Amino acid sequence: MVHHVSDGRVSGGVDVFFLISGFLLTGQLARAVERGSLDLRARWSRMARRLVPSATVVLLATVAAGALLLPEARWTQTVREIAASALFLENWQLAADAVDYAARNNTTSVVQHFWSLSIQVQFFVAFPLAVAVLALMARGAPHRAHAYLTATLLGVFAASFSYSIALTVTDQPLAYFHSLTRLWEFALGGLLALWVDRVPWTRGERIAFGWVGVLGLVACGFVLDGASTFPGYAALWPTLAGALVLAGGVTRSRFGAHRLLLLRPVQYVGAISYPLYLWHWPVLILYMVARDRDQIGPLGALGIIALSFALAAVTAKYVEVPVRRAPFSNGDAYRYAAAAIAAVLLACAAWQFVATQREIPADQLGSAQYPGAAALVHGEPEPAPPLPAAVSVYEDWVFVQDWDCTPLEEVASDICAEPVAEPPDKRIMVVGDSHLEQFMAALSPIARQHNWQLIAALRGACPFSTVSEVDPEDAECTAWNAAVAAEIAEQRPDAVVTLASRDVRSGLTEQTPPGFVEQWRHLADLDIPVLAFRDNPRFAYDVPDCVRQEGREGDPCGVDRAEVYADEPPYALLDVPPNVTFIDLADQICDEERCPAVIGNVLVYLDDNHLTASYATTIAPLIEDQVLAALDG
Repeated sequence: MVHHVSDGRVSGGVDVFFLISGFLLTGQLARAVERGSLDLRARWSRMARRLVPSATVVLLATVAAGALLLPEARWTQTVREIAASALFLENWQLAADAVDYAARNNTTSVVQHFWSLSIQVQFFVAFPLAVAVLALMARGAPHRAHAYLTATLLGVFAASFSYSIALTVTDQPLAYFHSLTRLWEFALGGLLALWVDRVPWTRGERIAFGWVGVLGLVACGFVLDGASTFPGYAALWPTLAGALVLAGGVTRSRFGAHRLLLLRPVQYVGAISYPLYLWHWPVLILYMVARDRDQIGPLGALGIIALSFALAAVTAKYVEVPVRRAPFSNGDAYRYAAAAIAAVLLACAAWQFVATQREIPADQLGSAQYPGAAALVHGEPEPAPPLPAAVSVYEDWVFVQDWDCTPLEEVASDICAEPVAEPPDKRIMVVGDSHLEQFMAALSPIARQHNWQLIAALRGACPFSTVSEVDPEDAECTAWNAAVAAEIAEQRPDAVVTLASRDVRSGLTEQTPPGFVEQWRHLADLDIPVLAFRDNPRFAYDVPDCVRQEGREGDPCGVDRAEVYADEPPYALLDVPPNVTFIDLADQICDEERCPAVIGNVLVYLDDNHLTASYATTIAPLIEDQVLAALDG
């Protein structure tokens, strides 16, 4: 919590949380197997009584506070994640967003911290089932249960740790939230529970373990930032440090670390640690939203910590402890937990209903009130609330992953084809990053009208080039470009659509990299036409949020055209092959003087650098003749 509110770092506390969970659960299950009293129904009932009530209170409070404080543009994301958190699936929701480039606008969620609780619940449900199977295998020979458990946990540790390292290297954001990359931390705690009392450590060794572990835990957050390095081998630091504290135990020496950990204030923090963890994150995020800042001063940090402690203390006293001590039967516990979860989902549904009432019907797009890009030709209509509405602007995107997708064998990526009702007259491959993906909304209407099939080969932050343009060290991007080039050579589409330039910013930074031209030359050798779109401007701020705060009077959120676009595009100064036709979109997103934030009552940008699908759709009629001339010859 201190790291979250002070420097925004991830300290490894969650990793220790998983270790301790594995330690406690495995110890309890092993003893239950030895006694022959493995009652899974009662165990899951206790878990529900322990975890669901406090989580429900925090989630319902977050719904209420979020509806009051969060900008409408964040409502849809927040509703989705609160519902996932109530079902203990938030880690998978975040994992899906981590690999879904269309979710790139998602800001830090007010319930993001529920990802760890979700993984814990998943483990607490699944692992007792595995132990029950092992208990059946050891029936008649209880002494074998310990060996079976040890072997199982060793296997889980080895498989999960190996997968964790591999996925952290290739896709760290996905690995961070993936359940399987975290199982090794539970398994390590379980192995410790099975063997900690069977190794004859000396008192001096245990004293050393305790202090090394405590100091290691404190130092971890100052040395490592787990948000960018965990859960691979770097997560061994906090987990091994936590294991040392557990192995050290109570040494009954005045020099032992246990004397610090048994202090009454420290014990109290431990007693309210669960509601404290649940409360501190939404308090932190909502404070930052309410104060409209991305950094917190010392007084703000102290206020957040104090409020989190107060809420945690109240929740523990009046919710957590009474429910845990109430004489519920197992069936009652399940019913109350189900009712609590249903209450959260109902609150989410109500919030989502309110959000949908704020949306502007999509069929208004292209009307006299919402002409979008056509206003650059015919003049601006009377001002109206911008379309899409703020509540749905971040969802205004063409989701090509919903098309018919097949994986590329060489790299972890898909190629997705737009479904067509009959054999297409042309197959057009669209290749690049999100700055080309955004133009799908302009290309799809043209393709459907002329019975073309669009085939999307897209990767975030990886435009079609011979190298990685965004990050020169991104070997995966380079490999992806090579794999897509080979796929084009094999499929021989009727044309390829890609970007003509990139990095359009204030200061006239637009460029056409040599790698772009080199790929065009390869396509010329294959006699494949290329249609290349000029890129759109990038901003230093979220444009819809700027429009919401500053309004539209005088276009304070747009930019002067001369600041971002030179009179001659960069590709006009290069020797390009004759198979390339360019479409200069500067005239479709800017007038002679400005590149506005709103054109024809339609928001041009959905974030700081991508066009809304709504606005891109209104571009289609303006570029159709150029596209036909280039591709329908």
